[in-house]
Amino acid sequence: MQHLITTGLCFAILSIGASAPLSAQVEVRQQIEIQGPGPGEGPAGPHRQQKTGTGRIRGRIVTADSGVAVRRAQVRIFGPDIGSKAALTDADGRYEFRDLPAGRFNLTVTKSGFVMMQYGQNRPFEPGRPIELADGQFIDRADVALPRGSVLSGRVVDEFGEPVADAMVAAMRMQFMNGRRRLMNTGRSVQTNDLGQFRVYGLPPGEYYVSATLRSFEMMAMDSMSGPGGPVGSAPSSGYAPTYYPGTASPNDAQRVSVAVGQELSSVDIALQPVKLAKVTGTAIGSDGKPLSSAMITLIPNMREAMFFMPGGNSRTSKDGQFTISNVVPGEYSLQVRSTGAMMMEMGGGAMVFAMGPDGPAGPPAPRADPEFASVPVTVSGEDVTGLVVVTTHGAKASGRLVFEGGSKPEGINTIRVIAPSADPDSGPMPGAGALQVKENGTFEVSGLIGARMFRLINLPRGWTLKSVKANGSDVTDTGIDFKPGEEVGGIEVDLTQHGTSISGMVNDGRGTPVKDYTVVVFSDDQQKWALPMNRWTSSARPDQDGRFKVNNLPPGGYYAIAVEYVASGEWNDPEWLERARTGATHFSLDDGGNATLTLKLSQ
Repeated sequence: MQHLITTGLCFAILSIGASAPLSAQVEVRQQIEIQGPGPGEGPAGPHRQQKTGTGRIRGRIVTADSGVAVRRAQVRIFGPDIGSKAALTDADGRYEFRDLPAGRFNLTVTKSGFVMMQYGQNRPFEPGRPIELADGQFIDRADVALPRGSVLSGRVVDEFGEPVADAMVAAMRMQFMNGRRRLMNTGRSVQTNDLGQFRVYGLPPGEYYVSATLRSFEMMAMDSMSGPGGPVGSAPSSGYAPTYYPGTASPNDAQRVSVAVGQELSSVDIALQPVKLAKVTGTAIGSDGKPLSSAMITLIPNMREAMFFMPGGNSRTSKDGQFTISNVVPGEYSLQVRSTGAMMMEMGGGAMVFAMGPDGPAGPPAPRADPEFASVPVTVSGEDVTGLVVVTTHGAKASGRLVFEGGSKPEGINTIRVIAPSADPDSGPMPGAGALQVKENGTFEVSGLIGARMFRLINLPRGWTLKSVKANGSDVTDTGIDFKPGEEVGGIEVDLTQHGTSISGMVNDGRGTPVKDYTVVVFSDDQQKWALPMNRWTSSARPDQDGRFKVNNLPPGGYYAIAVEYVASGEWNDPEWLERARTGATHFSLDDGGNATLTLKLSQ
């Protein structure tokens, strides 16, 4: 039997100039021109000539506690016209970027043992400040002080107190995302060693939830390679649920731990919670009524409380369409079925998927003629779930065109990609959300869609931004379209404009003195827009080196703006925070393509 080589959720692939697939949960903010790179492409986008100029930025990287130079720190500069460029500091901690064009840039500094910092960042979880560079300008003091990284360390043990090796441990923070507060991974995840020990390092000071899970992507890969049927080995009836410090499977019962700057908290011991394991078995049937062979079956955990992208299990179907997923911990899941053709389509269409036979690679498998998908909810409570019959569908097909305001089409239309992420903020990655290329005439076609989907663009030509998405004359930019299996929805219009809105200004303190360190949050005066998924109606900005802020490309409408001394990144997406902020905010309106200049007072 041939076995498809897989890695976690995805087939192992050899990319051939295809655009990389995007998670359905990627948060696309309209005020930022997102350039989604494909393989080998920088953030400046594909086929885009990077600009050069006569500007220079120079600075020094030092330790925050003693001011000592940090050698061989990596300094990375980002900008829409240059992509991403890196420099290393010398023995005196100095770095320099030359031949820069005029523009707005961000700097990020990393060094082992220190917290990753951005230029202008003074507090944990605070966005950095941009650098506004004029043509030929030389900025000499773009310095960054790196705090020592905090460390969380401890042991992961089982119910007998014995060490658990190869458990994945992550530090998590409660953040507001897509209309709900959830636990989100912060920084890196680490594996326990043979003594069950772990060490999560380089953390900013703050409060964290610590999680441990035993199931790894390597285990996922082995499960999917083995396939159903064949010899059966003994297996324990119990396993371990994802567990939060000190030893609970519920995020609501987890305890937070706090670390100061450079502190190592060494007693974060986690006892994995044993749970009864179950099997999920069933049959996948194609839309033609025949068994679906060699399809990928994946259990995606519910994302309501915590963002865990580790699958609950995966497998492949036999020639009879049968599948078995073993060792599933209790929980709510989405069981997703993808035919081989569907997997190839999601990889961008330009990927080669290899099979592994007994004598080595056996070449690409023959996919089912048309990609097919299915997604059904499954609740596992400790007992086996048997007899599932999942019928796949080609999914819905959506077609439409890009409409460029003014009628003049820019060059490089075929570099634009259309993505169709799920409009359900609690779902995991969904089939059919990959990036699809726009044709030279500005038309596009997306197939394999299931459920409510939104439409967004990446790799937009410079200067263009999304204005609206319409279907049958209705604005569906923020609500999406609910697709039924097998239907075809045509006539979708994605309107693009070169006349996006712009907000700029300054901030003063109570005495009328200009302030140069603050965060401005701009949000809609319509509370119903505060918790929208992929929210286009809320934005934030930090001031440049001259103390001025800019927010671009918000939709026209009524807004509030408030300047605060500090707010953690993303916290302004919480409707409760916005409700408190509204009382001290300034109200204003934005017309279509309009500009607003504000002078705000720093809120106390």
